[in-house]
Amino acid sequence: MKWLVSLTVACCFASGFGFAQDVDPWQKKKADSFRPLSDAQKAAIENAVPAQAVATPKKERRILMFYRCEGFIHGSIPYGNFAVESMAKKTKAFTVDLADTYDVFTPENLAKYDLILLNNTTHMQFQTPAQQNAFLDFIMNGKGLAGFHAASDNFGRHPDCRAIVGGEFAGHPWNAGGTWAFKLNDPDHVLNKAFEGKGFWHTDEIYQYNPETYVGTKTLRVLVSLDMKQDAVSKLINDGPREVPVSWLRTAGKGRVFYTNFGHREDTFSKPMILRHMLDGIQYALGDLDADATPTDQAGAKPMALAPDKTN
Repeated sequence: MKWLVSLTVACCFASGFGFAQDVDPWQKKKADSFRPLSDAQKAAIENAVPAQAVATPKKERRILMFYRCEGFIHGSIPYGNFAVESMAKKTKAFTVDLADTYDVFTPENLAKYDLILLNNTTHMQFQTPAQQNAFLDFIMNGKGLAGFHAASDNFGRHPDCRAIVGGEFAGHPWNAGGTWAFKLNDPDHVLNKAFEGKGFWHTDEIYQYNPETYVGTKTLRVLVSLDMKQDAVSKLINDGPREVPVSWLRTAGKGRVFYTNFGHREDTFSKPMILRHMLDGIQYALGDLDADATPTDQAGAKPMALAPDKTN
């Protein structure tokens, strides 16, 4: 009898241990990291979302919004998810499905979508080559990719995917508690209409990019960058003058890409001009808003809109 009891306990323990091994650790990390939005926070986002989209959709559009993290987990992810869901509800420009498991990256599933939106994903690692190929084929064959903030902190094992985004995270001298100056590299560009032709100050965490993997202005059309003429911004680096891009667009094969580094902070998703910029970029990547993606180097020099002087 004692032997039977011991065997039963051992089998139950082994079964339980096997079950635990099968649990996705991301699900626990997500539960520990994300706080439900309050009614006031939801209202602030809903009020900041544009009343309507700039472009009329050419057909019904559907977005796959992916938010899984293998690295740092941004607490702003639920805010970004809710903001895009609110855009869908308010503007009717698209519908959106949220996902955080890699099994969504199959040709059959992706065929339902027009855009993959990476909301603060970090260290994405596809589980199979087929998933990586499905992601790449989706974009290169004519669909869209958009990314918020940490979408550039991904694909260490997938350099082709990293190159499509355009830049790779390499630190953030401009931290989340600071208010930084931003210039418009192309004030008249349709994706910069949110800023009304003016540079601005905004509180958020801003990345610099790995110079060895940043694809550069021969490929990207840079829209917004840090205004290094402001001492509050330039004093945080000591390696000489350089550009630090913040938002850009590009083509990739037959597809379209929009990326913005805005979105580290929760309250970024309740800023009307940032949400308008994001929505316009999403509509470009969907294929509904025509926007010039000629790389900056080929487009030629344009007068920039600098941030107003400010004493910090």
